[in-house]
Amino acid sequence: MTDSADYTFECPECGESMMVNASMRDALIDNGCVICGSTVSQQSFSTA
Repeated sequence: MTDSADYTFECPECGESMMVNASMRDALIDNGCVICGSTVSQQSFSTA
């Protein structure tokens, strides 16, 4: 497992953007945006 940032996340609701790794991407999809709590889907991520 690696801690490198593999994806760029952009929240579709609040617009927050951050670099995340694969495990953080999965956590965001499961739990929603850490800033606003909105639902997050695969489309909220792009390859870094």
